[in-house]
Amino acid sequence: MKRTGFAEASCPVARALDAIGDIWSLLIVRDAFDGLRRFGDFRKNLGIAKGMLSARLHRLVELGVLEAVPASDGSAYQEYALTKKGRDLFPVVVSLRQWGEANLFARGEVHSDLVDEAGQPVGKLVLPSRAGRPLTWSDTSVRKAGARKR
Repeated sequence: MKRTGFAEASCPVARALDAIGDIWSLLIVRDAFDGLRRFGDFRKNLGIAKGMLSARLHRLVELGVLEAVPASDGSAYQEYALTKKGRDLFPVVVSLRQWGEANLFARGEVHSDLVDEAGQPVGKLVLPSRAGRPLTWSDTSVRKAGARKR
């Protein structure tokens, strides 16, 4: 049987990628973090086809990542705002940004920078243990669904 999606998978990574893992959805979310809210602004910034953008926005609203809200200028248009579920993707976007900076740019190659309110570069994301100790992949393991606790 051919798999058509991962919405029922027991793996949280597979479900997340099934929901928002395509490039356009993540770039729309990135642009929403950058303050874009209107269909035309997303389209202009991304260079995406109208139908593709419409489908992705509809899906992000359906998932509760974005919500359609009345235009802030009082016009008849609608805008798209990040919901709490959407804002919870911020560390994911930052992590992808930092991975890209570290692995996909040559030394000294110009790219955009993420800075805090004071204009200072944002520090590298660290995954802490419950005790606060930084973790790497070798410090963790996955307990498969249905596995007994030891």
